[in-house]
Amino acid sequence: MNIKSLLIGSAAAIVAVSGARAADAVVVAEPEPMEYVRVCDVYGAGFYYIPGTETCLRVGGYLRYDIGVGMWGHQDVVDRKDFAEDGVLDYNDTYYKLMRAQVQLDARGETEFGTLRGYMALNFNNETDVTGGVLNQVFTDSFFAFDHAWIELGGFRVGYSDSMFEWLTDSAGAVIQDSIVAYSPGKSHQISYTFTAGNGFAATIGFEEGNNGRGGIYTLDSYVPHVVAGASFTQGWGKVAAVVGYDSVWEEWAGKVRVDVNATENITLFAMAGYKSGADDDDFGGLDAPNFYGVWGGDWAVWAGGTARFNEKTALNVQLSYDEDETFGAVVGLDYNIVPLFVIRPEISYASVQDPVTGEREDDWGGYLRFQRSF
Repeated sequence: MNIKSLLIGSAAAIVAVSGARAADAVVVAEPEPMEYVRVCDVYGAGFYYIPGTETCLRVGGYLRYDIGVGMWGHQDVVDRKDFAEDGVLDYNDTYYKLMRAQVQLDARGETEFGTLRGYMALNFNNETDVTGGVLNQVFTDSFFAFDHAWIELGGFRVGYSDSMFEWLTDSAGAVIQDSIVAYSPGKSHQISYTFTAGNGFAATIGFEEGNNGRGGIYTLDSYVPHVVAGASFTQGWGKVAAVVGYDSVWEEWAGKVRVDVNATENITLFAMAGYKSGADDDDFGGLDAPNFYGVWGGDWAVWAGGTARFNEKTALNVQLSYDEDETFGAVVGLDYNIVPLFVIRPEISYASVQDPVTGEREDDWGGYLRFQRSF
């Protein structure tokens, strides 16, 4: 064998070995099976299965921009320029503004004990506020807050939300400014159980913590909770609901009864009445005794109103309210859906309030405008 033949043979062997190794290096792995997101239509529109689970999730929320004037704006704020120039306190009225982004997460799944649900609504707010006092000035403030957060299994619920004294009677009317005569103590930690029958009847009993509102005197000061119980009956013609709440701190109670009627295909009406203990209490100088659930003035209060839908885009909302302390409120508002999921809501309000100490009556007007894009 000569040198030339030896070199050619060696080169061929190297090429063969290199080719074998290259072939080994480019082996392509089989692709993993892909799991596509599946729609979950058991609980309504917008739910989908979380991949790899049998839990259905809905992500929603809204963007909201509010403008308030008059009684819903900022009144008697210092005119900064005048005060800077001559030191004299002159006052103006100005706008109230709120920008809110709410994110809602709703997770549901079926278990041997019924539907397991977790729900939360988170608010990210920027609004105008006032400093108060003689040098009353407007400033902007950003803050985060839980609107709702609770866990539910079957009829058992635990978490933080609007007081049961509110949601067991479906708040008040459909207007934005529905609490000129107050009907709700606000939000609270709560534990409840709801029994639901198949004939439209439901009953709830629960316990609440109270909150820091109205001077911070309604949160629990012992292991005895506030107690709430309510029942409702719903049919095609409408609904009847009643609720009673017991304030364990001040040992007072309050109750409400509400009736909703579907008057026509496009008109719904409601009326609600409340009564509480402790009004005109001698232990408190003839004023109302503290009562977490009795938030209106005097023994009793009434609310009434309705909604008239003109077409798919436009609805008119009206609400009137009055209590024994002669507080009167009237609100008229319009809901106009420019396009689906984007609504403009202008409102006009009138309030007449009598001071329980001096007896003086104050009348005030206000306007409110809301833009909301839901998703």
